[in-house]
Amino acid sequence: MKIQNEIETKLNKAFSASILQVENESHKHSVPPNSETHFKVTMVSPEFAGQMKVRRHQAIYKVLSDELEMAGGVHALALHLYSPDEWEASGQVAPSSPNCMGGSKVDA
Repeated sequence: MKIQNEIETKLNKAFSASILQVENESHKHSVPPNSETHFKVTMVSPEFAGQMKVRRHQAIYKVLSDELEMAGGVHALALHLYSPDEWEASGQVAPSSPNCMGGSKVDA
């Protein structure tokens, strides 16, 4: 849980989030057990008010650049980023991640 903890720590430090959920979804993919390669981040922050989705994502990528760029690091990052008003309008539920449709090199 080293990478997950780093993600949580960095995002908490960089944003004033009222909600931050970081879920390791690696087990849903064709990776070795205990991997930390696929994450879903749900965050609610007033900093996102009036900001386009692409700007929100860029802000996250900047904060997590080390985790995204290191070999064996984060391979996939699902981002669900809301302003407080958007979170209320969503019913306070982030979408579920789809099941992995890819195969393993071992299966080939």
